[in-house]
Amino acid sequence: MTRVVHYVNQFFAGQGGEEAAGNPPCFVAGPIGPGRRLQTLLGDGFEIVATVWCGDDYAAGRPDAADEIVALMAQAKPDVVVAGPAFGSGRYGLACARVAAAAGRAGWAALAAMHEDNPGLDEADGAPVVASGATSREMKPSLDRLAPAVRKVAAGQALTRADGRAGRVPRRGVMSEASAAVRAVNLALARLGGDRERSEVPLPRFDRVTPAAPISDASTAVVALLTEGALVPDGNPDGLESARATRWLRYPIDGVDALPAGRWRSTHGGFSTVWANEDPHRILPLDVARALEREGAIGRLHGEYLVTVGNGTAVANARRFGVEWAADLRSSEVRAAILTAT
Repeated sequence: MTRVVHYVNQFFAGQGGEEAAGNPPCFVAGPIGPGRRLQTLLGDGFEIVATVWCGDDYAAGRPDAADEIVALMAQAKPDVVVAGPAFGSGRYGLACARVAAAAGRAGWAALAAMHEDNPGLDEADGAPVVASGATSREMKPSLDRLAPAVRKVAAGQALTRADGRAGRVPRRGVMSEASAAVRAVNLALARLGGDRERSEVPLPRFDRVTPAAPISDASTAVVALLTEGALVPDGNPDGLESARATRWLRYPIDGVDALPAGRWRSTHGGFSTVWANEDPHRILPLDVARALEREGAIGRLHGEYLVTVGNGTAVANARRFGVEWAADLRSSEVRAAILTAT
């Protein structure tokens, strides 16, 4: 019998919506929520022995949450870990991808399911991801696609596009029967014939983000300051990278009305920081934000600002930062943010 452990978020576990998004991981014996349908589809030889669920904010906002979830899963001694489907939900997708990746590192077969445009897709770190619908209204066809993929992964077989695999498929070196010149000519002829997709080098995906609706009354809103301008305390005590960021930081600004030169500086490696360091407000407009706060134009400023560096940062990391920032700010009652760039 193949032992399966399923990961879902608080909503699909039946524990609530946003009010339960901060809940830590919880272990439940057997299938729950969509796992019941998945169990039926898997059929004989497979048993969902446990479900681990976690709140979306907790799972997406804590770097060690996936390891915590996998540690709970270990109690059930899984052969296969299945995460999702997460559909188009960013926080849920991020958690599913990280859980699948962590389960793979633990030595288990693992896969996740989410929509191809989910911002968590690139976080799976080589674990296969099966495409789902965009919303939970497409739960049935999404599970119908997921179940055979689970069986295939459990058998040690690689998933392909024909199985519904989404995202980047790990590249394998093979000997081609055609020379590079022949392949290049064939690609050129395909392009001239109208085939705009064929390529030997998968291109990166660039997202188009729909802006959120404006807040109805800024005078009552908690507003956060964010920047990818790498503004940190002088000396860069936490070692923020000057390029190709892998993380972000936070610094308190409660009771701080100004950012004096010499105490704050930008470590950004993509432009001359002389003017920024002469007046750090050119990177983080705390002075103007405090003036708006005193005037009553905004309710109040969030007590911390969040910072990373945008210089050469990978799209996958930038996408992850956005999901993590959104989860962090949501839990802090922030309803608007000012993001300064360089």
